Amino acid sequence: MTNNSLGIMQGSTVEASEMTVDYHHSAESTHHGHPDHRMFGLVLFLIAEGMIFFGLFAGYVLYKSMMPAWPPEGTPEMELLLPTVNTVILVSSSFVMHMGQKAIKKNDVSGLQLWFIITAIMGAVFLVGQGYEYTHTGFGLTTNLFTSAFYALTGFHGLHVSFGLLLILAVLWRSRGKDHYSSESHFGVEAAELYWHFVDVIWIILFVLVYLLS
Repeated sequence: MTNNSLGIMQGSTVEASEMTVDYHHSAESTHHGHPDHRMFGLVLFLIAEGMIFFGLFAGYVLYKSMMPAWPPEGTPEMELLLPTVNTVILVSSSFVMHMGQKAIKKNDVSGLQLWFIITAIMGAVFLVGQGYEYTHTGFGLTTNLFTSAFYALTGFHGLHVSFGLLLILAVLWRSRGKDHYSSESHFGVEAAELYWHFVDVIWIILFVLVYLLS
């Protein structure tokens, strides 16, 4: 084989390698250049969940308007102190969680973990408070229409708080990986925060309807 032939083959190999690298780089750029629909999907999910809650709220208001007395006579009076404290804790936790997102936007993973841990504790305290309230209401699920609606609304919301806690714990677990979250890549953090804000807004509406206006 002549030197010229060898040179041509080597040149072709180098050119092919460069074309392969360029192809993969182009494919990667195209992939990352696609619009990120994950947040859009999450928003649609929250809208669907919101419609379920508002359907329950509408049913509650309808039942209330049809009853001669609400809550029905004989229903033990509910205490407002614990639900009010719970409300303050849950609403405050949204501001605490937002501090975590601000931290990761500065590449402060430790700050993210600290604020999310505090948020998780506050969420857990809320659930414990709700459980304590359930054991001291003085009425059961089937006592009357009001009590059934009370447990359905607060229980369904508590389920969402529990799921939100799982999201927070998932973010904390994944944040252990090196550079998993950064100022450039933190969708999981934003998704957990948006979901938590949604849970808080629903609770505020629920608290006004069930506790303050009953």
